[in-house]
Amino acid sequence: MNTIKITFPDGNIKEYNSGISSYEIAESISHRLADEALAAEVDGKVKDMLAPISSDSKIKFLTFDDEKGKEVYWHSTSHLMAHAITLIYPEAKFGVGPAIDSGFYYDIDIKEQLKEEDLKAIEDKMLQLAKENCPFVREELSRVKALEFFGNKGDNYKTEIISELDENEVISIYKEGNFTDLCTGPHLPAAGKIKYIKLLNISGSYWRGDEKRQQLQRIYGISFPKKKMLDDYLVLLEEAKKRDHRKLGKQLDLFSTHEEAGPGLIYWHPKGARVRMEIENFWRDAHIKNGYEILYTPHMGKSWLWETSGHLGFYKDSMYSAMEVDEQNYIIKPMNCPFHIMIYKSHLRSYRDLPLRWAELGTVYRYEKSGALHGLLRVRGFTQDDAHIFCAQEQIEDEIREVVRFAIMMWKSFGFENLTYYLSTKPEKAVGENELWDKAEASLKSALEKESLKFKVDEGGGAFYGPKIDIKIKDALGREWQMTTVQFDFNMPERFDMTYIGEDGKEHRPFMVHRALLGSIERFFGVLIEHYGGAFPVWLAPVQAAVLPVSQNFMDYAKQVANTLKAQGFRAETDLRNEKIGYKIRDWETNKVPYMLIVGQKEQDTNTVSVRQHKKGDEGTLSLSDFISKIESEIKNKI
Repeated sequence: MNTIKITFPDGNIKEYNSGISSYEIAESISHRLADEALAAEVDGKVKDMLAPISSDSKIKFLTFDDEKGKEVYWHSTSHLMAHAITLIYPEAKFGVGPAIDSGFYYDIDIKEQLKEEDLKAIEDKMLQLAKENCPFVREELSRVKALEFFGNKGDNYKTEIISELDENEVISIYKEGNFTDLCTGPHLPAAGKIKYIKLLNISGSYWRGDEKRQQLQRIYGISFPKKKMLDDYLVLLEEAKKRDHRKLGKQLDLFSTHEEAGPGLIYWHPKGARVRMEIENFWRDAHIKNGYEILYTPHMGKSWLWETSGHLGFYKDSMYSAMEVDEQNYIIKPMNCPFHIMIYKSHLRSYRDLPLRWAELGTVYRYEKSGALHGLLRVRGFTQDDAHIFCAQEQIEDEIREVVRFAIMMWKSFGFENLTYYLSTKPEKAVGENELWDKAEASLKSALEKESLKFKVDEGGGAFYGPKIDIKIKDALGREWQMTTVQFDFNMPERFDMTYIGEDGKEHRPFMVHRALLGSIERFFGVLIEHYGGAFPVWLAPVQAAVLPVSQNFMDYAKQVANTLKAQGFRAETDLRNEKIGYKIRDWETNKVPYMLIVGQKEQDTNTVSVRQHKKGDEGTLSLSDFISKIESEIKNKI
């Protein structure tokens, strides 16, 4: 029998008989590894543990500790859920059931409208099936056979998917017990590895995300191999509900949305606007200090701008046509880039002008389906934290390094320390010369390496017009958010015929970099609310100090204290309600104000304030000047 060489992550190489499975290889190393491995990455592609390996390969075993291992675990649980649903609702048909960032979902079509209490019955049936420990068995079918199989079942969703596949594409099904599903896999070796399950909620969805098509029911769930993992996750979920920015936005009077006036559009209330103003002022000051110029551009422009940029061809369905003016079609701007290019082209540029770093807090509008809208996190109108860098080829690496340093400084200032870096490379369909792509990817990689930053490579994850660096942040609950993007663009400089005069007196094409640090002000504010649970640090808090007189007799002194703070530039409010001091303290604690200043006879006589800090309680008595020095220091140092 032929032998093959298997290379392990540590560089060791072993020989095995051709056709050996990943499970058998794991078993040859240790029983524990064979038990814990959920799937195997063979030459970079995730495979079932029972799939044969017939050539020299590199192998990495995936456990639940690996992101790809979790994906296999959750996708298999989705399959198990579909099996359980067919036993309870035999008429059920299924759309798609992928793994997602935290768990899985499956879209189902049944006559009965499911309720939250129905989830428990499905959950119990899943656990029962898991105990039967049936293997997930992969089979490959011809297109004709696959259409016949799912057609006989009356599963129009699966037949539609199959009919759209390329005629030469391999069609696979997975069997688990007496349930069969169309699926590319991979799956767990057997259902018994699924130990602890929680179905979380039901929502509506449309087939293929099309509002004109069949409405389905989507069940979300999560699963784990250990009970403690599930328990910890459910605690985290409860904490996330408490921090939901939509709930806190209403409770703290920060913002609102109004379906009747236009869904997906944000109304910033005075308190939310104060936080936004602080964010924007810090953003502008930081950009000016980092060598950027601030731009302002119109809210709409002629459609030829986006025809030239190429956006109209790719994103027309996400754009709003404004009106026809002078027989010309105008579009409400979905992005700022073409306008910045028009400013660039307003002058003849020299190599001496470069690099140009231009930033704008530009409000843009993009169509999102109503079902996808989600508070501040998914909207139709938002203000981009946007910037474009135009530079010569030899300047690009230094510029990228500076952007990465700038991003790190920005995130740390807002209290986010845990950052993850990704380098996304050329996709299959791309514009621009290979040489430019190679240089751009090399400069991004080098910039990250020179900053001593560990990063993951997302092969083929770049945009069609250039590679990029993505920075993801983790919030206080350990959830990861995609925020900063540094994106090369070979497309627009070419399409808009952008040039500069080089040192040699000839025309050259500048490099263009799209760059967003916070992403958008709206989405960032939503993440910020949830990260702090609404209890913002002093420098961001909409009300930094509330002055609480213990009785009506000390109203004038309370006003005097508040006015002194306001005159110094602090955001202070006076509580003039005729309520007991205990009630006022509880109310302001609920409103998460950083400091309460309680004043009575003693404080009035000594020109002091009794300081109470949110969640920490009484901090003693300070002179007003000492309190001002204290919060000045906290604001300056962004504590």
